[in-house]
Amino acid sequence: MIPGSAASMLPSAEAAKLYQTNYVRNSRVIGLLWAIFTILFGMVNVTIFSQPYWIGDGVDTPQAGYFGLFHYCVGDGHSRDLVCQGSFTEFSAIPSGAFKAASFFIGMSMMLVVTCIGCFSLFFLLSTSTVYKICGWMQAASGVCLVLGCMIYPDGWDSDEVRKMCGEQTDKYSLGACSVRWAYILAIMGILDALILSFLAFVLGNRQDGLMTEELLAESKGEDGLTDLITWHFVRLLWQSLSQF
Repeated sequence: MIPGSAASMLPSAEAAKLYQTNYVRNSRVIGLLWAIFTILFGMVNVTIFSQPYWIGDGVDTPQAGYFGLFHYCVGDGHSRDLVCQGSFTEFSAIPSGAFKAASFFIGMSMMLVVTCIGCFSLFFLLSTSTVYKICGWMQAASGVCLVLGCMIYPDGWDSDEVRKMCGEQTDKYSLGACSVRWAYILAIMGILDALILSFLAFVLGNRQDGLMTEELLAESKGEDGLTDLITWHFVRLLWQSLSQF
């Protein structure tokens, strides 16, 4: 068998094509799962930002109630009715500077994830690897904002409103008789989600770059093989012509 001929190149070409097909299919499946979990993470982020169940009352608290980032409900000590206050649109009315900062960072995290979901439309305009990397940076920034929000939030536990509900022993990073609620725990879990999704986005982006490189190399090898085949046939014909003389 002649080296560089079409017959010798056929098995390797078919194997490369099969590998590339499986590679693309697997990447698309993983990319679809990444997009679905990104949308779910966006829904979680909206829930974290809007729900007021970050901390709440306990068995021994002086008053019933619960606190979120900017919205809170506290009892008056005489009945079971809760008086609710706070809104993100009334930023100055948030009872603590730490709560304001935490609200800002968690809100930024939510906006980054929502913007990342909106960037899915860029798959029709830009290269796939570029969009993955843009979303990866947004998800990483969203995770950083979640970290800052979760770290800053306990600094506001010494405010008068929180002490009214949790008792006088409440201080910064100490809840007294109160306890952490599910929204705060969900925010901490969201940090891990953001890091995993960001890492996966960068991996998918780099895979797309590698796939494009492999396609270019395959095309280059195919052109080189065709050139060798044509050259060999030309030399053979020339040799046959000369041998007739």
